[in-house]
Amino acid sequence: MKKITVTMILMCLMAGGAQATKEGGAKQAKGAKAQVSVTPDPAVTTDPGYKIGAQDVLKIDVWREDQFTRSVPVRPDGKITLPLLHDVQAAGLTPMELANVIREQLKNFVNDPQVSVSVSEINSRRIYVSGEVVKPGAYPLFPQMTALQALTGSGGFNQFARIKNIHILRVVDGKKVSIPFNYKGAVNGKNPTQDIELQAGDVIVVP
Repeated sequence: MKKITVTMILMCLMAGGAQATKEGGAKQAKGAKAQVSVTPDPAVTTDPGYKIGAQDVLKIDVWREDQFTRSVPVRPDGKITLPLLHDVQAAGLTPMELANVIREQLKNFVNDPQVSVSVSEINSRRIYVSGEVVKPGAYPLFPQMTALQALTGSGGFNQFARIKNIHILRVVDGKKVSIPFNYKGAVNGKNPTQDIELQAGDVIVVP
């Protein structure tokens, strides 16, 4: 009877130890997962001439001044809000120009501020792909983006797409014009001028 009792106690202790080891391992795994760092997305444009627009998202970095370092959206009125500076006009400026404006205003509060501005999301300039493509919709317009790049980003054509009839709708001097797009000529390089650079508001139609 004593042997049976001792054996049962040993079994209970072993089971408890195994459960504790399992829970400890799970906690270690959870802790290891929590320590994984996420690398922030780089700026979506490095074009020094890019003009900031409404609804773009900006990354403001002020060296050694964490209270000013943040991501901020550009409001519909073209301004951003920063601590102490309140409203700052951003739309219509390049990232470098905006950095200079913020630097000058921060001199009232910070000694020799070092400011950098980058665009993390382009939402003010968009193009549209409609019709027989895999992913129709609105897309950010990146610097020097071409029609072929936009079509590639939309996932390619559906089975019944009439690629010979692709055209680009563009507003010129207040009037909507249709620009034919020779897809095959752009792809095979025989007519590279067909791969035109897109403008904000362009609509690529794939019938």
